[in-house]
Amino acid sequence: MPTRYVLTGVAAATMQGSDGGYGLIADAAVVVRDGLVDWVGPARDLPADHAALERLDQGGRLLTPALIDCHTHVVHGGNRAREFEMRLTGASYAEIARAGGGIVSTVTATRAASEAQLLQAALPRVDALIAQGVATVEIKSGYGLDIDTELRMLRVARQIADMRPIRVLTSFLGAHAVPAGQDPDTYIDQVCLPALSAAHAEGLVDAVDGFCEGIAFSAAQIARVFDRAAALGLPVKLHAEQLSHQGGAALAARHGALSADHLEYATAADAAALAASGTVAVILPGAFYTIHETRQPPVQAFRDHGVPMAVATDWNPGSSPLGSILLAMNMACTLFRLTPAEALAGATRHAARALGLNDCGRIAPGLRADLAIWDVTDPAELSYGIGINPLHHRIFGGRA
Repeated sequence: MPTRYVLTGVAAATMQGSDGGYGLIADAAVVVRDGLVDWVGPARDLPADHAALERLDQGGRLLTPALIDCHTHVVHGGNRAREFEMRLTGASYAEIARAGGGIVSTVTATRAASEAQLLQAALPRVDALIAQGVATVEIKSGYGLDIDTELRMLRVARQIADMRPIRVLTSFLGAHAVPAGQDPDTYIDQVCLPALSAAHAEGLVDAVDGFCEGIAFSAAQIARVFDRAAALGLPVKLHAEQLSHQGGAALAARHGALSADHLEYATAADAAALAASGTVAVILPGAFYTIHETRQPPVQAFRDHGVPMAVATDWNPGSSPLGSILLAMNMACTLFRLTPAEALAGATRHAARALGLNDCGRIAPGLRADLAIWDVTDPAELSYGIGINPLHHRIFGGRA
């Protein structure tokens, strides 16, 4: 594909505007120049100075921004298929964790894996996301819980961006779980905070995350991690209110977090606080589905307060072994009653915001030409299909 061209014969869902809709241009033209969108609008209004550029007709297909998976754990060792069987016999996520399963079991497998082995395991997962139109992915650490393994996970995440046509943002998640037999405050002092400082010094961290939950860390303990992040000039995000209400959403809001994720037990007051701080609510239906959760995130409260909602896979080996962003969008609609327009916004412009990005997630002049062309004509089809991948072509930085 040339570096300067015009896409024609597309219905362009630009995801522009604040009305929650698609920003749809029925018969659009999009000018791509040197990796960026140079112009977008109705084809009949294409400026004359673009007339000499090569035209690539897409036969009436749908064009959207490339998708963004803003919450994943795709770098890890092992799997937890046995725990899947345990849950089917009635064991809860918290019970499995307290019995030595859950995150801690993945920690054991991840510590045992070399950097090369972690990379080899992660690449097929990233390839699966690319095949569904994803151009940006967030990857967390958090399965090391020691300094060496946390750094190794983040190095692997950085390598993925060098080996695949995808943009990778990293989140340091040292405060993910308490290693067996350790005091959480001692762990934060002796492992988490030193690992964060070392990872930052090595240029491996784009944001800092934590798990605020009864089986993990308290709001006060997470606040200490966030204070270190602030001292290092790093933005924060948080796994909050997933299994119980622990004050994580309010903590995220107080620290101006990029996002608060999960949020099944968040309240209307939490929604108001997130709105005031500009924090994105990241909806993760894969975990809700997998662990048989019954409490839904307060979607209507988020709407009422104007909290932007992102949608992501939360791809991880235990609570959300979900490798499809399109299925995550469908599940957000069917389980939580998001509209298809909200789901697509959640995997494009709101997902970009959840990662602190302002150069992608929409189709607009000056933004990256990260685009997806679909074998559908109605944007709602992207959320409507179950197990269907209608991707026709993905464009990354203007390149096929």
